[in-house]
Parts: sequence; C-alpha cells; structure tokens
Amino acid sequence: MNAPLAHPDAPGRPSRLALYLNLIRWDRPAGWLLLLWPSLSALWIAADGFPGWHLLAVFVLGTILMRSAGCCVNDVADREFDRHVKRTAQRPVTSGDVSVREALTLGALLSLLAFALVLSTNPAAIQLSVVALAVSIGYPFAKRVVAMPQAVLGVAFSFGVPMAFAAALGGSEWTASAIASAVPSYAWWLLLGNLFWVLAYDTEYAMVDRDDDIRIGIKTSALTLGRHDVAGVMAFYAAYLLSWALLGRALGLGRIYLLGIAAAALQALWHYTLIRTRTREGCFKAFRLNHWVGFAVFAGVALDLALR
Repeated sequence: MNAPLAHPDAPGRPSRLALYLNLIRWDRPAGWLLLLWPSLSALWIAADGFPGWHLLAVFVLGTILMRSAGCCVNDVADREFDRHVKRTAQRPVTSGDVSVREALTLGALLSLLAFALVLSTNPAAIQLSVVALAVSIGYPFAKRVVAMPQAVLGVAFSFGVPMAFAAALGGSEWTASAIASAVPSYAWWLLLGNLFWVLAYDTEYAMVDRDDDIRIGIKTSALTLGRHDVAGVMAFYAAYLLSWALLGRALGLGRIYLLGIAAAALQALWHYTLIRTRTREGCFKAFRLNHWVGFAVFAGVALDLALR
C-alpha cells in the first residue's frame, strides 16, 4: 500500500506562509535597502529636504513590495540554473516547494500593490513606474545574453531616482514633456552614477558564485572582468562616489554631504580588504553590508539639507 502524501503544512514541513516569506527574502532586508537608500537620497534632493510622510511611505513600502516581486520573477527565471548552485539550490521554486504559478501569482499581486501606491502620486511617476517594471522583469533574462547583466540590474535598481524626482516635482499632465520637466537632466546623471554602485556590489555577489556560474554558463560581470574583477569593483565604487560627490556639490549640498560620501568611501576601502583574496565568505560579506554605503550617502544628504 502506498504511503499517504504529507500535507503541505504537516509538522516538520514549512507552512505556505513561511515558504512565501522565504521566496521574497523577508529575512534578508539588505536587498530592499540597496534599492531604498538611493531612492530616498533622490527624494530628499528633489524635495529640498523632508518630502512629507505620504511620499516617504510610498517609496519605502513600494521599494519593499517591488524587491519582493522581483525575487519571485528572478527565482522562476533562474530555477534551472539555481538547482546547480549550492547557495541557491534550496530556494522554494527551485526545490519545488513553491510552484511556478504560485510564485508568478505572488509576484503579480505584490507588483499591483506597489502600483496602487504609485497611483497616489502623479502621472509622471506612474508612467516611469511602468518603465521600471519592464526593466526589472527583463533583468533575469539578461544573464543569458549580456556580458555584464549587472548593468541591466543597475538600471532597474537605480530607477527609483528619476521616479523620486517625478513624484516630488511632477504635475497633473500625462504628456512626455511633463515627465521631462519633472525629471531634470541631473536626475538621470544621478541614476548613471548609482548604476556604478550596483555594478560594484553585484560584481562582489557574482564573485561568490564564480565557479558555479562557469559550470552552468551564466554570464556575469565577475567572469567578464576575469582577473581584473577586484580592480573593477573598486573602479565602480570610485565612479559612483565621485559622480555623486560632484553632482551633490553642483546642486548645493555642502560639507556634511561630503562627510557622508567620505564615510561611504571608507566602507568601500574596507570592502577591498574583504574581496581582494576572492574568498566566497569575504565577497558575500562585502555584498551583504553594502547597504551601509548607501545609508552613509543618504545620511549625508538628509543631514546637510536639514541643517542648512
């Protein structure tokens, strides 16, 4: 006689809620913090100080929801690759504990909740959110064809910058010119600068899985850079911090802001000591702690504007 099938929520098995929370990396907030700090920095700059509780809530909650939705899409797209990587083999979709349909349904619901938040802002931010969603969905598939897919991730993880300007400065019109007037040119330069930060920390992340990625054929910046990976990471950090320092000064931010940049730079130098030997542990630690780099920059922006 065949043994009865175990109930999905039977003792000893994780509940559906626990599986869903694992799917969206609820216990690993570093991912959404990496998204949050540049978005809040841009929001404070656009508003010339505290942007108000409404916009703050929209961007904090929206960031958490969209990062969670992105995890769902990413795990579905990468499920065949993830089973060959020790670090990711037990992810809920890869292990079969959560079905592809479940993951995509959860991702769609989270995206709709985030979109509902954006609907409370203005037409410019709403239209940019559609572009941001498209880039986010496209990123997991870039690993198959793009030599440095981290650049695509950089656009996705930096799109909160122009959205912050649109939300703070946008009007009620739905025209392309309305978006152009709400998002000044320097907002796009801030996006480009932030993209280099994403390249830095996601290359560190890719260095963790270098051997597995070679074996399964995924393209990453760590593999593209080869033996120049550590130098590349440090160059990316330098490009990010220098560009934000110059742009911040051009926008009128002062010494306190530069202290925030300096604090971020010191952390980047510390990360060099973690990644220079290319150990999995060191590279993963550097990646995991990168949100403090973004926080240092945000703290510099917020304090500088508050103490004027």
